Amino acid sequence: MQKNCLECGEKIVGRTDKKFCDDACRNSYNNKVNKDHKNIVRNTNNWLRKNYRILEQLNPEQKTKVSRSKLTEKGFNFNYFTSIYTTKAGTVYYFVYDQGYLPLEGDYFALVKRDS
Repeated sequence: MQKNCLECGEKIVGRTDKKFCDDACRNSYNNKVNKDHKNIVRNTNNWLRKNYRILEQLNPEQKTKVSRSKLTEKGFNFNYFTSIYTTKAGTVYYFVYDQGYLPLEGDYFALVKRDS
């Protein structure tokens, strides 16, 4: 039984369970399949990545205080976060993966890192 490459259609030589003729075709096929088809997904992931890098950069000691202006100066977007954590006391933390921030009085934020 002859099998053809899923990417280019060429005849496959070798193992019976092979799907692609070479690594280039395999990579090309998987890149097409895994491509974000919608701009909203790609843009949201880009904002989350940027916010995470900013929080990580400003919070090297895993707990610090920073001003809103410092965050916005670096390009932080407060509309993009991955989760909200509310303590028993009602304090609301916003998280971008394991990096979080807590709004404080006077346009300041407490930056924290959640334990793994």
